[in-house]
Amino acid sequence: MQAWSWDRYGPPDVLTLKDVDEPAIARDEVLVRVRAASVNPYDWRHLRAHPKLVRLSVGLRRPKPGLVLGADLAGVVERVGADVTDLRPGDEVFGEVALGAFAEAVAVPRDRLAVKPARLTFAQAAAVPMAGHTALQGLRDAGRIAAGQRVLVNGASGGIGTFAVQLARTFGAEVTGVCSTRNVELVRSLGADDVLDYTRADFTDRAGRYDLLVDIVGDRSLAALRRPLTPRGTLVLVGGIATPRRGLLGPAGQLLRGALTAPFVKQRIARVAWKPNAADLRFLADLMEKEEIVPVIDRTYPFAEIPEALRHIEGGHARGKVAVTF
Repeated sequence: MQAWSWDRYGPPDVLTLKDVDEPAIARDEVLVRVRAASVNPYDWRHLRAHPKLVRLSVGLRRPKPGLVLGADLAGVVERVGADVTDLRPGDEVFGEVALGAFAEAVAVPRDRLAVKPARLTFAQAAAVPMAGHTALQGLRDAGRIAAGQRVLVNGASGGIGTFAVQLARTFGAEVTGVCSTRNVELVRSLGADDVLDYTRADFTDRAGRYDLLVDIVGDRSLAALRRPLTPRGTLVLVGGIATPRRGLLGPAGQLLRGALTAPFVKQRIARVAWKPNAADLRFLADLMEKEEIVPVIDRTYPFAEIPEALRHIEGGHARGKVAVTF
């Protein structure tokens, strides 16, 4: 089978399409024939080793031999492990792996898969896992969202943000989205009650207005992000995904500063733990079946053009998700 691998850190040009062996599966894994994937900042961070901490798991000087890039996927079950009893060959599924999705087939732990909603294409389903998990867990778990709250999403037009706006509405919140001029109508169409164009207004000037602020961009100081919150409001830090950051910590530096600041302020400062799991995928699938949330696809690339898809998302201006079809 074919897969996109890399043997040195760098730009998308270092990726190579190689013939590799089909992966074996463990007792609790499923072999999925991939029909679509999506591209995340997570992918180019591994590709470039930004931040440098990535090297601890992927390889200090070079990526470990045989690694395949990619996390989000949707496809068809080809084979199941001995301990998997609720899926069978032919089932259409979607889910997430640590690495390996940019390949024609991938072994996926059963607890990171769910049945694909029938009304979604493979490309739409592949756009969900990482961004959907992050938005859901950021609002529900880290943010402790409640009906009637005033919620602001900074970065509302990106992959995570488009899910966060829609999910906040399903939880009964009043939602404000922050985005650029060209994305105002998109964010409004997703259900935002108010949309702020950051080129014309600074959301941090709205002192004491929001119960919950989800910061996806990571381009403001903690002091600035806390200003729009009520005295007992909650700030959820995703970590900053818009552009590559050099250095050892990269966007994790904001998360560390948040953790160090949290004990000394009345407002809650929390971060998204990001735990991929089948239960949350099923939760998201149910909302999509009911058409309460929809994946937003900016562009779709063929499998052969994954480097170009990475270049596009690395620019930091994708509307929603970037999908890849096989």
